[in-house]
Amino acid sequence: MTTPLSVLVTGATGRTGAIALQKLRQRPEQFLAKGFARSEAKVQELFGTTDGFYFGDVGDRDRLTAALAGCQALVILTSAVPQMKAPPEPGQRPEFTYPAGGTPEQVDYHGQINQIEAAKAAGVSHVVLVGSMGGTNEQHPLNRMANGNILIWKRRAEAYLIDSGLDYTIIRAGGLQDQPGGKRELLVGKDDALLANPPEGIATAIPRADVAEVVVQALLQPAARNKAFDAIAKPEGTPGALVTTDFAALFAQTTPGL
Repeated sequence: MTTPLSVLVTGATGRTGAIALQKLRQRPEQFLAKGFARSEAKVQELFGTTDGFYFGDVGDRDRLTAALAGCQALVILTSAVPQMKAPPEPGQRPEFTYPAGGTPEQVDYHGQINQIEAAKAAGVSHVVLVGSMGGTNEQHPLNRMANGNILIWKRRAEAYLIDSGLDYTIIRAGGLQDQPGGKRELLVGKDDALLANPPEGIATAIPRADVAEVVVQALLQPAARNKAFDAIAKPEGTPGALVTTDFAALFAQTTPGL
């Protein structure tokens, strides 16, 4: 009997991170999945138990070291989260800020580097990092939000991972949807080409549940190793679309490097 792969998921109470951790735990014969989060109350609310969780900030190397002990893989699903300053006046655009200690530079760059270095020190052999499309465009609206340059910082952390010497899989998701997974054909690309020239009639978006499934499959499929790619999904029911089930074939379309 094969020993389950020991995996730590950071950002495990996020909307995508929670789904990814749940999917991994649904395969106990393949994975021993642990979660890393900041809030015990939120873990209790989402999972009904704090068993198998470690708590702390991704800037705290000691807490990461404890959580990564014995792990063969790390899934990074942490991200800075902008907050609305106040409800906008009628006709005005909302203004956003990042909380103290929670800027993209701190979370998406230094926080991810800290995770990568902790994983390297712990003997982890594979890091799956979930990022976002748009990092090639400095003027992307998400970069302008609170002047945080969030996609730029994410992409710099991705480059750091590639240069770390660890095996990597970098999944740059399109716009995240709260829709059921496993019902659509997935598309992969590179360097935001799908954003610049989206297929006709296809939004550059993907359900969170499909992103979580790509994470799971990336841990299982050798063809996902040392690859970085953008990912979107055709709308459910698109004529001629085939629901993606062959993930080895999907990963075979992807390439190494940033």
